[in-house]
Amino acid sequence: MSPGTDSAKGALPRPPRASHLLRHNRPFRLFFTGRSLSLIGDAVIPAALALAVLRVTGSASALALVLGCAMGTRLLLLPLGGVLGDRFDARKIALTTDLVRCATQLFVGVQLLSGSPELWHMAAAEAVSGAATAFALPTLPTLVTAMVDGEDRHAANSALGVVRSGTRVGGPALAGALVLVAGPGLAFLLQGLCFAASACLLSAVRVPPRRAEPGRSGDRRSLRKDLVEGWHEVRSRDWYWTSLLAHAAWNGAAAVLMTLGPVLAVQELGGEGVWVAMLQTGAVGLLLGSLLAGRAHPRRPILTANLGLATYALPLVLMAAAAPAPAVIAAYGVAQAGLGFLSPVWETSVQSAIPSGVLARVTSYDWLLSMAAMPLGYVLGPLAADAWGPAVPLYAAALAVGVVCAGTAAVPGVRDFRLPSVTPTGATACDGPSDSKADGPSEADPHTGPDAAPLETAPRP
Repeated sequence: MSPGTDSAKGALPRPPRASHLLRHNRPFRLFFTGRSLSLIGDAVIPAALALAVLRVTGSASALALVLGCAMGTRLLLLPLGGVLGDRFDARKIALTTDLVRCATQLFVGVQLLSGSPELWHMAAAEAVSGAATAFALPTLPTLVTAMVDGEDRHAANSALGVVRSGTRVGGPALAGALVLVAGPGLAFLLQGLCFAASACLLSAVRVPPRRAEPGRSGDRRSLRKDLVEGWHEVRSRDWYWTSLLAHAAWNGAAAVLMTLGPVLAVQELGGEGVWVAMLQTGAVGLLLGSLLAGRAHPRRPILTANLGLATYALPLVLMAAAAPAPAVIAAYGVAQAGLGFLSPVWETSVQSAIPSGVLARVTSYDWLLSMAAMPLGYVLGPLAADAWGPAVPLYAAALAVGVVCAGTAAVPGVRDFRLPSVTPTGATACDGPSDSKADGPSEADPHTGPDAAPLETAPRP
């Protein structure tokens, strides 16, 4: 998706390929390599942690406690992370959080190698790691906009999306191999080294300093005022907040499927192999969707991406109806491809339309609303299945995700959203309404020029 349009033909010109960007943009190349290593650690940690905790305690409740500690601090601190990301140097925050996550994973690894790990030590370490993640996530779009010009951002986001999808494909398998071959302790030590390497690469990145916004030089602002300002930026754009509702519906539906799907796959669709095949097909679909996003340039990016999310209703309906296993597996692959396509498209759109001075705060609200819907799905899905049978919550989730995601087509801002065009002199113009509160793109990005500057800002399964 290119920020430019061909006014004569109405067609979108193709932006530079990611390979060209990686060859000629050294700061982004360093950031991309470090981010790839961080994503490997992020993909390996959940599976490695599950295997490690179950080896130590044999208790699903203990695993839930550890995972809950990580998720709880992440959700609690995300808004604060957005405020700090807008106030201070995003690169330094990202570097610091990589070092903190390195320390927590090394600590867990040492605990496991000691032979007598304490559950509360592991829970505390993952709580700290979750807090670090809350501060890291809002900085990522700010760093992309600081290093990459507007016309190249789609290529950058597509490259990051492919790596993100690829690590999801191989992450669980890599975690299993590390735990089985090297043991859980060494697996966590290797994860810590991934974060350390990411921090080293990020320390070599030079990002232009953020220029003070007009009227804010020396302005002492309260935390509450910054949070309110960020929320105002979210709700003042109808295309943005309605899309966040779609993302939340997607995540709630995904949580229902993740809790009820394994049981139904084993009991009604043919066994554990069906569930494994479904997950692997979904991972491949996610990767293919990310690759497609690097080549497709829809004129209505937000509308196209949200309609792609609506396909998640397909596997939910088919599983509820006890359809043949191949149909359910194929439908899940299509649904995950929709997610893979959305992520780079959404990120580029948001980076083009949200002012850089509030981008981190807006991104933090995106992550918060997206992830907060998942615990609700985890709780309500099994409760509804116990009361009325598994088909009822699956049909309900399918209805919610289908109606909410496809229903965004009724929102004028979603239908009319266009990426800003880039003129030969670097100035931006709008191909159509790209923001519900302005006729053109938002204020200039102080890092890279006239383009105003989330990430998997998309559903966060």
